[in-house]
Amino acid sequence: MSTVAAVATGNAPGGIGVIRISGDKAAEIASKVFSPMDKTSLCDLPGYRAKFGNVIINGEESDNAVALVFRAPKSYTGEDVVEISVHGGLLIVQKTLQAVLDAGAKPAGAGEFTKRAFLNGKMDLTQAESVADLICAQGEAAAKASFNALQGSLSKKIKGVLEVLLDLSALMCAWVDYPDEEIPELEETELLKKLNFCKDELDGLLENYDNGQAIIDGVDTVIVGMPNVGKSSLMNMLVGRDKSIVTHIEGTTRDIVEDSVRLGDLVLHLRDTAGLRDSDDLVENIGIDKAYKALDEAQLVLAVFDYAKPIREKDEDLINRASGKNSVAVINKVDLEKRLDTEKIEDAFAKTVYISAKNNEGLNELEKAVEELLGVENFDTSAPMLANMRQRQNCQNARENIVSTIDSVNMGMTYDAINVMCDCAADELLSLTGEKATEQVVNNIFSKFCVGK
Repeated sequence: MSTVAAVATGNAPGGIGVIRISGDKAAEIASKVFSPMDKTSLCDLPGYRAKFGNVIINGEESDNAVALVFRAPKSYTGEDVVEISVHGGLLIVQKTLQAVLDAGAKPAGAGEFTKRAFLNGKMDLTQAESVADLICAQGEAAAKASFNALQGSLSKKIKGVLEVLLDLSALMCAWVDYPDEEIPELEETELLKKLNFCKDELDGLLENYDNGQAIIDGVDTVIVGMPNVGKSSLMNMLVGRDKSIVTHIEGTTRDIVEDSVRLGDLVLHLRDTAGLRDSDDLVENIGIDKAYKALDEAQLVLAVFDYAKPIREKDEDLINRASGKNSVAVINKVDLEKRLDTEKIEDAFAKTVYISAKNNEGLNELEKAVEELLGVENFDTSAPMLANMRQRQNCQNARENIVSTIDSVNMGMTYDAINVMCDCAADELLSLTGEKATEQVVNNIFSKFCVGK
């Protein structure tokens, strides 16, 4: 493969900026733009060594820099790698990258360094995907879960199931292909025991998928309620600043206001909506229609009610629409005199919390209610988890093939027929880890990475 280069640090001023070069000619190319102070050559430097020197751009010394050399296969990509660290101004970083490209490197594509690591056997596909998840993690739990996947927690779980399936397949193949040899027959009870073990392992991953997605990707959350119940005040309390306009005038919020916030270990992708009421205002009605649409699409509904007012027609409508969804009733303005039928609200919702958004009270109770409702209050970030729909689909397909294999054994089918379904299950898991993933799948995964990773 060609030698590629890209900026490996963020596109913003910082203390340092790193230009990563990977490929057979990494040291040779880096030597054309980096001059060590001791006048030695990077080409002669062994791995895990660094040199201090200057970056040469257009024949002139342009910045102090450090060049760190890694040698194949003991590098991130599994290839020779040189990382040149310069001062982190955007101009000098880009000029250094351009000098590296002028010296013979090609621009790295999105995720190309991690893709090369995968292709060179430094990590499997689940670990590669966890790199992107770790970069994008917005919460501590998401970061921990992604790091554990990078360390191989999911890979080990899948490989444990794969070993059992492949061993069973080998035994069945041997029994079918060499009937005259003295090969001990695989007992049906042992076969079923091992197949059920595989099924149970995959069931655990699938059952935990939704909780894992809530931790890793966050939860699409809508704040809904009648005008002046305190939706925008709740939004501001969660965000920690004045994101939504708050006034005593009904209809102040006419469109959806969005932001992402951390609530405990969860990230909520919040949408504050227009107040639910009958209105003659065309623009406000459009906002109200959007509010209902957001309610229908949300993964979590925070339905806000006014402690100081009785239940009204639109409150009843909200109760009915929120039925069957992951919904928390948020009763606001508990600092005022009670007029709300709170028992009816509590009967209608799985979780009810009482807050005073004005006084910033009740946030801890809301956090606990949301975590309990979504089943993540005791989430184990060290446990293996499926990180995305691709992984889930492969796991689901493998499980279905294992179930078919179990059914075939119970029906008394021959080993050659049983083994076909067993092999199909193994193929799905090999696709999950990347050992049998198609080029199209691999390219699609890495196309979603940022350049430089």
